[in-house]
Amino acid sequence: MPRDNKTPLIQKVAKQAHITFKGFKSETNGDNNLDPDRHSELVSLVTAIRAADLKIQPRKPKASPGAAGPQNPPVTYMHICETEVFSMGVFLLRAGASIPLHDHPGMNGMLKVLYGKVSVRCFDRLEDHLSVPLPEFDPPLAPPQTASVRRSVLSSVAEYSESSGPCLLTPLRDNLHQIDAVEGPAAFLDILAPPYNPDDGRDCHYYRVLHTVGEEEAGGRRREEEREEEEREEMWLLEVPQPEDFWCGGEAYPGPAVSV
Repeated sequence: MPRDNKTPLIQKVAKQAHITFKGFKSETNGDNNLDPDRHSELVSLVTAIRAADLKIQPRKPKASPGAAGPQNPPVTYMHICETEVFSMGVFLLRAGASIPLHDHPGMNGMLKVLYGKVSVRCFDRLEDHLSVPLPEFDPPLAPPQTASVRRSVLSSVAEYSESSGPCLLTPLRDNLHQIDAVEGPAAFLDILAPPYNPDDGRDCHYYRVLHTVGEEEAGGRRREEEREEEEREEMWLLEVPQPEDFWCGGEAYPGPAVSV
């Protein structure tokens, strides 16, 4: 069978994403109702995508991280397409920028770096948090805040670059994560299935890690060999409003048109 060399790779990704995620029902099947062959094909296509396929040029640092303003947001989003099955776009992070710890309730996701490098810190929620007594936090929480505390586990800390495969998330695994640009600007392709939809219970929530009394602060960036010990560490997260220093601008997507 001849290879299809005329269809843009991003169009093939969109088509396969629709095939892979069509009919997904996280509320009834959790992580278990995706066809593994279809999912594997999508991962393979996403792994091959590069910035040039989307006609995106790597950005150069233009200012210090503290120079962000209304005309120069820390993060910019390029919308590619959205259907009832999935959404797809590109996030561009300025040097030093971060997408704060947030969740994707009931959603699958793929993050594929197009240029630069990002560090992704992932958490899994532990649903039995209500049966565990709350520790003493430092600083202490006001009584209304305790209802917004979630018991979680730090599942992974990893860095991704253009040569890496995609970072994958499911409704149950790595669903909460923070994304930091490392050593300069970065961009990544982002696929979410199904898309955010507050009317369907899929709204974005932000969190911060709580420290308990007596807990030692880790100074500086952890060494690579320390990260393995850090994984699966239980932590408490507090749901918070969107951080004031984070907002997302918009920019036109310059790549091939996509239809699904």
